[in-house]
Amino acid sequence: MQQLKVFVLDRHKKPLDPCSRKRAHKLLSKGRARIHKRFPFTIRLVDCLVEDSVVHPLTLKLDPGSKATGAALVLPLDETQDGDGPAVRVISLFEIRHRGAAISKKLEQRKNYRRRRRSANLRYRKPRFLNRSRQKGWLPPSVRHRVDSVLSFTSSIMKSVPLLAIAVETVRFDTQKILNPEISGTEYQQGSLLGYEVREYLLEKFGRKCSYCGKDGVPLQIDHIVPKAGGGSDRVSNLTLACAECNRKKGSLDLKTFLARKPELAKLILKRASAPLRDAAAVNATRWEIFNRLKDTDLPVSIGSGGLTKFNRSRFGIPKSHALDAACVGRIGELQDWKLPTAVVSCCGRGQYQRTKPDRFGFPRLLFPSSKDVRGFRTGDIVRADVPKGKHVGTHVGRVAVRGSG
Repeated sequence: MQQLKVFVLDRHKKPLDPCSRKRAHKLLSKGRARIHKRFPFTIRLVDCLVEDSVVHPLTLKLDPGSKATGAALVLPLDETQDGDGPAVRVISLFEIRHRGAAISKKLEQRKNYRRRRRSANLRYRKPRFLNRSRQKGWLPPSVRHRVDSVLSFTSSIMKSVPLLAIAVETVRFDTQKILNPEISGTEYQQGSLLGYEVREYLLEKFGRKCSYCGKDGVPLQIDHIVPKAGGGSDRVSNLTLACAECNRKKGSLDLKTFLARKPELAKLILKRASAPLRDAAAVNATRWEIFNRLKDTDLPVSIGSGGLTKFNRSRFGIPKSHALDAACVGRIGELQDWKLPTAVVSCCGRGQYQRTKPDRFGFPRLLFPSSKDVRGFRTGDIVRADVPKGKHVGTHVGRVAVRGSG
């Protein structure tokens, strides 16, 4: 397996082509380069200008998600003979892990603290409802974080590599309206992709396994939890996945009857089937916002559908992951060198406004320092500590938590 690439800048901090770790080590050992940034690892050449080098413009591909966003740096090559699109060589793979769930939890905690404080101290306060105005395009903080983290990552990449274009997976064009302007009613609601979108959603929901026997890697069929013969509907909450053998055994039996000897499994399937579409709603709310914000980078931004991404992944026999999904975004004829390690980019936040540490009842028990900086460091900074003696002797690299006492 190939190793992660090292980003390279010229003497004026303009991006050049990424290089291998071995070549970067040679440049550093010969004194021809300096370490410019450690995360992601970037070197700066001291004897080279971008005008004197051959630079190959790259494309950044993004696959926005709720819990993680995949990103891939690719090098477009020549058009393939079959005309399906240009061949693409993968340079680097990334996975941006969001903290939307943590932000939502913190906001819920803050709401409960405020409610307790106001109910305890301001019993005379009149209730107020919807008295705050919101600007157009407002997004909840947990959802806006997903947009900001993708934009922050894109801005960092633009400073490190010669970027030519951006491709992002987003919602589909209304192809039904294009093909048939008179379409309406139930025909429009179902659409030409009826069944395919439902299958893809169920595959994600149930982990691409048979719900009854747990088999994976076999053809799966859609099964009705409450059979249609018993009055069941085609709603997604009444659908699950089953292999051909289990689907045949279940037949027109009700789920609880079929799994009478496995009540825990029946309860688990019902719980998964009724799971809310929270993640899907977050992705739908952010996709167009990310696309519109990316257009402000002055780079050409193209879009691709999720169906096309899945088609490319299946055609090339590529396993599913956030980063590889990003590499398959858009129209491509061939994908080369995709067996690369994926660099994980974790979102850690920028501190907090809260100046007290509450107990489990919400009452303040201690104060935070008035300044976030302690001897030039902040909580969350990545440091290297050389401990010469004691219990923790050695060299340690990681994130530091500062204390007001120093």
